[in-house]
Parts: sequence; C-alpha cells; structure tokens
Amino acid sequence: MDTEALFSWLMGLGEEYGVNPVIFGAIYIGAIPFFSISLAWLVRNIREKKAVVLPTLLTGFFFISAYLYLIIAGKNVPYWVYVFIAILIAFGSWSTIRKIRKQTSQTGENR
Repeated sequence: MDTEALFSWLMGLGEEYGVNPVIFGAIYIGAIPFFSISLAWLVRNIREKKAVVLPTLLTGFFFISAYLYLIIAGKNVPYWVYVFIAILIAFGSWSTIRKIRKQTSQTGENR
C-alpha cells in the first residue's frame, strides 16, 4: 500500500465514523506494539500453562482500542465492536467469579 492510498484510507475512516482521522489513526497504529506484546505474553502463558486472564483482556483491549475512541467520539460504530466488548466483559466476569469461588471453597476447606 503506498502512502497516498494509506492517507486516503485514513481520511475515509474519519468521514465514515465522524471522528478526527489523525487521532483514530494514532490510536490504531499506536496500539499495535502493545497488542503484539500482550499477544506474545498470552501465547507464552498458554504454553507454560499459566494464568491467561490478564493477557487475554489486554490483548482484546488493544485490539479494539481505536474503536473505543469511536464509541466515545464517533458514529457508525461497527456492530462487532459491541459484541467483542461484551465477550471481554463476560470473560473477565466469569474469570473473577471462578477465582472467588475457588478461593471461597479453599477457605471453607481450611476451617
């Protein structure tokens, strides 16, 4: 993709979503290294059979971070963004409930 096509695509996003395309683009591009790091952390934790909740939530957050800006400042937010956010919230809630139940049951066994 050449520079002119990239610029045209970015400006089109601003028009389509009713946001400042420079801010949207900065968040979109700026999140890439954080997404990559959190994804690597997630993969490492899966391989080492460690906790995956936090790296999963962070990977998801950085994946949709530019679209969170759309929710706050824009319009025409894609439907999949809301579905993805709901899945992240459900996963975080489920993980928290599971951890609380596990700790509660361990506390009860120690009495």
